[in-house]
Amino acid sequence: MRKSQVLNKEDIRRALTRIAHEIVEHNHGAGDLVVIGIQTRGAYLAERIAQIIGEIENAVVPVGIIDITLYRDDFRKRLKQPLVKATKIPFPIDEKDVILVDDVLYPGRTARAARDELPHFGRPRTIQYAVLVDRGHRELPVRADYVGKNVPTARLEEVFVRIQEVDGLDEVTVEEVESLGTEE
Repeated sequence: MRKSQVLNKEDIRRALTRIAHEIVEHNHGAGDLVVIGIQTRGAYLAERIAQIIGEIENAVVPVGIIDITLYRDDFRKRLKQPLVKATKIPFPIDEKDVILVDDVLYPGRTARAARDELPHFGRPRTIQYAVLVDRGHRELPVRADYVGKNVPTARLEEVFVRIQEVDGLDEVTVEEVESLGTEE
């Protein structure tokens, strides 16, 4: 199995800082921003992005977590017994600019599922999508508004995002696999 590191700890920090600056610039500040991370790693990346935005704007940016397991159109095919994690959005999203954060954008199903779940919590002014890695190979018409790194991959490769809070280190690797799977 071939493995190559495409982002290290410092690269991830720089990418998240750049994303945070782009979000602030696009939204003319942090006044109406809320950041919602998609379980699991997206939730931790959302915390980091919100913290950086807070430092840039000297503001507190609300952060939530969303689990999209039951909103995926392929969950029955992928999981016999889905593992549903917490969704915590303890603030109103009506008329807010919602930044959804995920680790990897691949076919687009996770982004679509998150977009479909959000109306249960209110009606945002905008929904924007930030990802650490966009690996291409879209199956749905989804694009990220903010991308840390575009990583062209072959279909028999997977992108693994490892973050300190879950995995004990920060890195992104591309690894060749024997059969097709989806990390999104």
